[in-house]
Amino acid sequence: MDGSSLKSAQLLELMHQHLATDAGKELTKKVGLVYQLNVAPKKIGVDEEIFVVDLKKGEVTKGPYQGKPDATFSFTDNDFLGIATGKTNPQIAFIRGAIKIKGSISAAQKFTPDIFPKPAKL
Repeated sequence: MDGSSLKSAQLLELMHQHLATDAGKELTKKVGLVYQLNVAPKKIGVDEEIFVVDLKKGEVTKGPYQGKPDATFSFTDNDFLGIATGKTNPQIAFIRGAIKIKGSISAAQKFTPDIFPKPAKL
């Protein structure tokens, strides 16, 4: 995820590598959904970078999804990291307005910290 100043890009790069492993392939079989992440440096909707976590094909790419993702999330860099690392409860973040979700709510509920590799240090 070159050329990004977002901390999230580092985590998504780890996720990209993780999906190539056996554990990543299991995850792809188990979840089988496509998520588009709109990550903003400070404020949702401003200067967002778009990433796609494709758990059908097992890949992470930068740029909008070609087609209709199962769920699209919008959040700030720090809120995304909090959710992905398990420090922030996704439901509470949603209630607080820290996450905006479009698409399938059942698909969104499968977007949990469990799908992310555990980073040694970010």
